[in-house]
Amino acid sequence: MKSTIILFASARRHGNTGKLADRIATALNAPVIDLGQRRISGFDYSHGNRHDDFEPLMEAVLTYRQLVFASPIYWYAVAPAMKIFLDRLTDYLDLPDLCDKGRLLRSKTGFVICTSNLERADGSFMDAFKKTFAYLGMRYGGAIHADCSQGFPGKSLEHDIRAFIQLFKHDRDNRNVIPAAR
Repeated sequence: MKSTIILFASARRHGNTGKLADRIATALNAPVIDLGQRRISGFDYSHGNRHDDFEPLMEAVLTYRQLVFASPIYWYAVAPAMKIFLDRLTDYLDLPDLCDKGRLLRSKTGFVICTSNLERADGSFMDAFKKTFAYLGMRYGGAIHADCSQGFPGKSLEHDIRAFIQLFKHDRDNRNVIPAAR
């Protein structure tokens, strides 16, 4: 199984979120998938959208242990392409031929990369990811947020980037450790 993949969504691929995602991708030797460049239809209760790019992308995503979701915070929410991707995960919970594959999400750890014009990531933004990960049975591995109110922070973010990258090593090292009984 492969280590880490970054699922990226933003209106600007090389904007603040893209810069942060690329910096982390380089450190982790992880591919960055730009969801906005994929043809992924919105969720459809009748599942008439099964011939778009979502299922082939998910086949690739499920080969990774650590999934990183990178999005700027737009009005307290994720970028539209990320929202569509997250909504489509429902296909892997609803469709009989995809349910077994959907259960593979339980073995994954989810991380978040985000940027905004605020000092901290909005709580409702982070809760959406934490609750989604919990619902899917995924571990929450951690997050990094960059305050870009004065532009991309660059070198002043290096300490936070190093700490975030350490979370991936910690997750890999502790993946098979059974927690002590309380």
